[in-house]
Amino acid sequence: MPFIPHSEADVRAMLRTIGVADIEDLFDEIPATLRIDALKQVPPGLSEMETTRLLKERAAQDGTPLNFAGAGAYEHHIPAAVWPIVTRGEFYSAYTPYQAEASQGTLQLIYEYQTMMTRLTGLDVSNASLYDGATAVAEAVLMAERCAKKGPRRVLVPDSVHPAYRKTLKTIVGLQGIEVIEIEVAARGGALDPAWLKTQDFGAFTALVIPQPNFFGVLEDVDALTDWAHAQGALAIAVINPLALAVLKAPGQWGTTGADIACGDGQPLGVPLSSGGPYFGILACKQEFVRQMPGRIVGRTTDIDGREGFALTLQAREQHIRRAKATSNICTNQGLLVTAATIHMALLGPQGLQRVAAHSMRNTRALRDRLVAIPGVRVLFARPFFHELVVMLPRPASAIIEHLARDNIIAGVALGEDYPRLGDALLVCATETKTAADLDRFAAALAAATN
Repeated sequence: MPFIPHSEADVRAMLRTIGVADIEDLFDEIPATLRIDALKQVPPGLSEMETTRLLKERAAQDGTPLNFAGAGAYEHHIPAAVWPIVTRGEFYSAYTPYQAEASQGTLQLIYEYQTMMTRLTGLDVSNASLYDGATAVAEAVLMAERCAKKGPRRVLVPDSVHPAYRKTLKTIVGLQGIEVIEIEVAARGGALDPAWLKTQDFGAFTALVIPQPNFFGVLEDVDALTDWAHAQGALAIAVINPLALAVLKAPGQWGTTGADIACGDGQPLGVPLSSGGPYFGILACKQEFVRQMPGRIVGRTTDIDGREGFALTLQAREQHIRRAKATSNICTNQGLLVTAATIHMALLGPQGLQRVAAHSMRNTRALRDRLVAIPGVRVLFARPFFHELVVMLPRPASAIIEHLARDNIIAGVALGEDYPRLGDALLVCATETKTAADLDRFAAALAAATN
């Protein structure tokens, strides 16, 4: 419960100091006709014990459904130590660490996070987080435009990028005169075909956005796509799931010279689903583009006595003062979520991340085998995938989802609304949290729902 530090004596002393007899006198400018004596529709206050019990009862009404939905927000096991550490006062109430002498712990943690992100992405520099994955994609495109300096102000984006990311991208960059050219791949095998791209004339463009894995869970031919973008004189922007990088090639190793910018959402790294957020955005790049990177970067240095220390660097606060000329006007730094991700990755280590990713892949393949044994159910895209896949159903996906919800199962995400040409397609996901019994239960419920 919040702690209110002022006693009645303190309140009376403050009122005396400002020459007011009563707190109500502070509101005497409000006409009497607009004031009420009591909140008649609000029940009496509860004690701490009663409030806790009520909230637990409300939370229990949500239940604990068996979840097979992914689509950018994934249910992973979070070690019990992560959030008790994150919610310690030193982290939980820490402000932006502008004063290095008072913020060495927070600065060191952010530095460790940046180091982990550069090792996962294979790129030179990582910033200290952005708002979420969708805005990180938009920031990556704006960054690519600044790097190009002069050019067509056009970016190619396959429709296999998360629909919410594409909507956010258009909202943010559209008002800055940047054209987003969407490439339809949902009806072409679920991934960008480099051979097909070579036959197309898109004109000049600044960057190609490459999701890996893409929204359908499919793995893209990132090497060929990166080299194709560079051959067109454009930058390659990777949109990644950070957990997948534990088992997949890092963006910095894509193609001949690597992707130029990597972005994505850090939710899979120790951040709970929490009804949709808050999450945090990842952004990393090659060294040559670092001065166009938005947000803050923490560097390691030594003080006058030769002792190691940490401080914000390349932080001219220009986003606060330059308005339209700033590298970014989204100043949010999701430091608390970055703290959780850093502790999560430190506890798991490289081998732990690999085991989580590999286990998730195995579970999704086991789920696929169970689902395709159901009459009328088939896998839509015959391509390698990570821990999600699209299945076609003999009945409307939305109806199947509602049917399984009655069995306390979240069946997945219906794709028909965002991809009408896919019809009754269902995007399903199985992470390391699922057991063989969970997979059997889902398959049995789906079989009953489609019958």
